Amino acid sequence: MNPDLNYEYALLLPEFILAATAALVLFADAFRQELRVSRRLLPWLAVLGALVAGVVSLAYLDRSDDFAELLTIDDFTTFFRVLFAAIVVVLILGSHEFVERHVRHVGEFYALLLLATVGAIFMSAARELITAYIAIELLSFSLYVAVSLTLGDRRSGEASLKYVLLGGVASAMLLYGLSLLYGIAGSTQYAEIGAAFAAGTADFEWALVLSLALLIGGLGFKASAVPFHMWTPDAYEGAPLPITAFLSATSKAAIVALLLRVFGGPLLPAIDEWQWMMATLAVLTMAFGNLIALQQSNIKRLLAYSSIGQVGYMLMAVTAISFETSSALLLHVAGYLVTNLAVFAAVIAVHNRTGDERIAGFRGLAETQPYLALVLTAGLFSLAGMPLFAGFATKFILFQAVASEGFLWLSVVAVIASTVSLYYYLQVIRQMYLYPPDGDAARWRPSFTALATTGGLLLGVVFIGLYAGPLFRLADGAATALFV
Repeated sequence: MNPDLNYEYALLLPEFILAATAALVLFADAFRQELRVSRRLLPWLAVLGALVAGVVSLAYLDRSDDFAELLTIDDFTTFFRVLFAAIVVVLILGSHEFVERHVRHVGEFYALLLLATVGAIFMSAARELITAYIAIELLSFSLYVAVSLTLGDRRSGEASLKYVLLGGVASAMLLYGLSLLYGIAGSTQYAEIGAAFAAGTADFEWALVLSLALLIGGLGFKASAVPFHMWTPDAYEGAPLPITAFLSATSKAAIVALLLRVFGGPLLPAIDEWQWMMATLAVLTMAFGNLIALQQSNIKRLLAYSSIGQVGYMLMAVTAISFETSSALLLHVAGYLVTNLAVFAAVIAVHNRTGDERIAGFRGLAETQPYLALVLTAGLFSLAGMPLFAGFATKFILFQAVASEGFLWLSVVAVIASTVSLYYYLQVIRQMYLYPPDGDAARWRPSFTALATTGGLLLGVVFIGLYAGPLFRLADGAATALFV
């Protein structure tokens, strides 16, 4: 053990809490008969652990430290720690009834959610390549298993198998790109890689371009960017609905955090070599994600392609990376997560009642459950970027920041893609409001936790849309830590 390195394990306390909670949930599930505890206790244990981890994370505000030169603990890391902990809490509260009915191995399910969250946090905090890769694999392997846990649905196992096989190829591509990067720079540390590239890249330009292509390809798979998106629709459709929500929320935000750390840090001096790749990826992802979504009839597949299109907007900000675009991107990610979770919480609540995943299954929801129809409408309008909702405020700031960096054409493409997305979101809204419900469907009432979760998220969508200032200041502080 190198005595010059900082081994202050207290810096990793939130992650220890999440990992310990995962172990506790597994233990309680395995020995529930001996301990005489109900399986219904498990989600509340997971929620408690995530809440404690999120609150403890706030103690690291305004700190800038590192753990063994492997992880950076700063406001950027704290921003994502709190965000990821909040996602777990909201997902579990909004879906524990679904999990009880439709998921095999409930204890393992919650443990995998918590461990995947640890991997996501380490992706945002990593300051060297090997740590970043291990964090990616911790997140990925947790999700490979979680996707397969739908009870009595053959699509779940098939989706998991496709995800594992394609994920293995992407991981190999990513690892080869990282090894080339190490060979070129002579170090895995972000700071030393940045220093090596700042001295000039002319002597190894082609090797650098190859390593960057492999790196962007591997990370593009994890982010569901076109043309590396082929696993996404099947995984989203086969996975349990809470895992579909987790894939579209935490998984996407974790990749954004890693992209900002890597491309806004060590790879920034080599921006001329990778900027055109990222711009191409952003355009393809925005275009194909939104156009293919027009043809979907399953709500999970529609939201899969919707999330692909949303990734394009995020890659656009990485293309024009700067302090301003990074701050705008963090704001957009937070607004997107609140919006997306609101949509998924409403979809899960409806699914608990109908068991139907078809878009046509939402027929007449405005009559049978007008409150959930309202939540779903607000969430879909927000995803489309309509005024008064979070999506409009965050997209406006993001597109403006990208245009101010000299990428006006990219912002124009994003506006067009966002306009196209409104059409397929309106398909769902049309089913809810313009068609009568099937049969003699009567009004029904969601559970208390579903009402509380969707209500809180709806307030968040509206509040961010009308007054994004507080969240923007938090995003600004996180971006400041990134560019110190």
